[in-house]
Amino acid sequence: MNKYFAPSELIINEDGSIFHLHVKPEQLADKVILVGDPGRVPTVASHFDTQECDISSREFRTITGTYKGKRITVVSTGIGCDNIDIVMNELDALANIDFNSRREKEKLRSLELVRIGTCGGLQPYTPVGTFICSVKSVGFDGLLNFYEGRNAVCDLPLERTLLNHLGWSGNLCAPAPYVIDAHPELIERIAADD
Repeated sequence: MNKYFAPSELIINEDGSIFHLHVKPEQLADKVILVGDPGRVPTVASHFDTQECDISSREFRTITGTYKGKRITVVSTGIGCDNIDIVMNELDALANIDFNSRREKEKLRSLELVRIGTCGGLQPYTPVGTFICSVKSVGFDGLLNFYEGRNAVCDLPLERTLLNHLGWSGNLCAPAPYVIDAHPELIERIAADD
């Protein structure tokens, strides 16, 4: 039998939408463009031929429509990996959980996700404003370490090479020790702020 998601694990709003995004399963396309800033959502959607929904909730904005006959959803994630985690989990729930029975669907649906936004870079010869299409990335935030199957989706030799080059001992996030060594008054301030 398919997994059941209790109300404490999956919050469905009274109107049948997912808790944070306020999107209903039928409003989600298989092709999804992710942007950080909610102000970019209408900019991307301005290229759509049609728009079927425009939903705003907190820092999340979602527009679904068509572009050259293809149904597409554009969603803002807000800032930070915690918000992206919320969006990814809610998109997966919208695609793969039957909201009436609260059970995982028999046939799982794969979404095609593309992230459009700004990024940092390590190459000093790449000028600001350059358009980049990444083939690989390494997350420095450590979030992926909390998901099952992390190593299956990562390029472990590339990660190891980068970690060795940087002299970094691992891929879990941790406070940078040199900051506290260089500024011992930080410890005093942190301890004093009760």
